[in-house]
Amino acid sequence: MRKFRNAVLTASLVALAATAAALFAGPAAPHASAQTQTKAAKMTYAPITGGEYRIDPAHSTIGFKIRHYEINWVDGRFKDFSGTIRYDEQDPTKSSVEFAAKVESIDTGVAGRDKHLRTADFFEVEKYPDMTFKSTRVERKGKGWVLHGDLTLKGVTKPVALPFQLTGAIKDPRGGTRFGVEAQTTIDRRDFGITWGKALEGGGFDLGHVVQIELHLEAIKAAPKAAGQ
Repeated sequence: MRKFRNAVLTASLVALAATAAALFAGPAAPHASAQTQTKAAKMTYAPITGGEYRIDPAHSTIGFKIRHYEINWVDGRFKDFSGTIRYDEQDPTKSSVEFAAKVESIDTGVAGRDKHLRTADFFEVEKYPDMTFKSTRVERKGKGWVLHGDLTLKGVTKPVALPFQLTGAIKDPRGGTRFGVEAQTTIDRRDFGITWGKALEGGGFDLGHVVQIELHLEAIKAAPKAAGQ
């Protein structure tokens, strides 16, 4: 009987050890063919066709960031905006862009700060509800492009330059054509009459003067309607 109990105990310990080993070993490596299937296919984009595209706000971001106490960046965005891109595929330098955003829609993730930004200390949204941009020309520069235009903010209009890159195009499930735009630039907020803040004892400012603007846009041209629609 003792030998039988020892045999049962030994078998139980072996089974327990095997189970623990399997648990700590983790799942088995996938088969080579499965690994191949999960690799992302290389994307092939189509040429961007000419025409009028609207900026898709559901898949676009109008963002900015600014230095705080010279030690960190605070970022934000405008949530309510619209825009149109008229793209000339024969000569992209003849393309044009128009854009407008409701300044009241500013969002930095802190309600109290957003409320302050809407006051006369900053954007004074009741008097100046809209921020607008209208392009004046498109320039080819090296391997990229630069969009020049007039930015109007808080009743002041200043020329700005936006280096940008295009990605696309693709067909969406509804037959529309989409392409992406990424652009970055900087502006001095004082140029637009936004001067709130003070100097720090150790140098610098509690709120930076230079604002970095980052645009991540998705533009869409709807599929042409079939005859008779």
